[in-house]
Amino acid sequence: MPLGTPLSPSATRVMLLGAGELGKEVIVALQRLGAEVIAVDRYENAPGHPVAHRAHVIDMADPRALRALVLAERPHLVVPEIEAIATDALAQLEQEGVAAVIPTARAAQLTMNREGIRRLAAEELALPTSRYAFADSLDELRAGAATVGFPCIVKPVMSSSGKGQSTVGGPDGLASAWDYAMQAGRVNRGRVIVEEMIDFDYEITQLTVRAADSQGGTATHFCEPIGHRQVAGDYVESWQPQPMTAVALARARDVAARVTGALGGRGLFGVELFVRGDEVWFSEVSPRPHDTGMVTMISQRLSEFDLHARAILGLPVDTRLDAVAASAVIYGGVEAWGVAYEGVADALAVPESDLRLFGKPVAHPRRRMGVALARGPTVEEARARAAAAAARVRPVAG
Repeated sequence: MPLGTPLSPSATRVMLLGAGELGKEVIVALQRLGAEVIAVDRYENAPGHPVAHRAHVIDMADPRALRALVLAERPHLVVPEIEAIATDALAQLEQEGVAAVIPTARAAQLTMNREGIRRLAAEELALPTSRYAFADSLDELRAGAATVGFPCIVKPVMSSSGKGQSTVGGPDGLASAWDYAMQAGRVNRGRVIVEEMIDFDYEITQLTVRAADSQGGTATHFCEPIGHRQVAGDYVESWQPQPMTAVALARARDVAARVTGALGGRGLFGVELFVRGDEVWFSEVSPRPHDTGMVTMISQRLSEFDLHARAILGLPVDTRLDAVAASAVIYGGVEAWGVAYEGVADALAVPESDLRLFGKPVAHPRRRMGVALARGPTVEEARARAAAAAARVRPVAG
């Protein structure tokens, strides 16, 4: 599509549903390309709100509220950035020709719910996955866990960043895992997935970009694999590239191409995979930038956010790696509103380092408030530098 001028009749209007730290970077990338951006989130002063042309606060899981806002703003593109969205309403709006949904409304429906994407990957595409079962009650969870075996992982069918996720070592832990899943899921659907725990060597995010090619079709591009470490299902650090065998890398990209091809549309996808030796298992896919991919803000010529913006606007992409690099999370550490950050200068004194402080209005001890980034001659040195920079930043009550 031709790119217009923001706040004019020619504007290319993009609505982001979710304006957290990842959405904020997408907004900035879109604005650099001349798009008019509308940021939507469930709370005021979300990180992306101040940098958008307009901001709204609604319950995005409410189909009536979501539909009313889209009809009022009339964006050309609607870009879901979180899970708690009324995707059926988006599908109806797309069918009516009101707006295009990125990557597609069907992809949003499938990936916002772990059941949809797991059934697509395992049952339709026959991709290698862990054993799994779905449960609508504690009794069904017990039966499913007995089938997949212990230890196992219990997750709400709709959640993100490890929310509601538990690792269960035996039958006695299932009741508390069920309760936690019901309390912490983004949308309480009363349904969980219980998964076999794969004995993997490492896990990666294979960032995959579906973008327009010169013949008017769609081409698939891959970033270098991103290794990451999680605690309780939440990303703590990531690095790029993750060393892996040529066979494993080829298999990872084949899985990523197949699942993203089945979802269709255009944009950047974060495909999560488990790897052991040359073996690769599909875990999950997000049709948007991935938290572990924040490392690309220092490792690649174009970050995952730039790639997403270019792809959804129909522009060429470049996934080349510029440098070995790593990221490390900066946690809130305190319960406070309007925190201040001490140690920023000390953190930036770490060689080849950078910071992103997200500007979230409220801090919690384990809330992600920022990320430290660093380059290095090796993955190990980059990780050490990123961790050192993150450790020097201290959020304090304002």
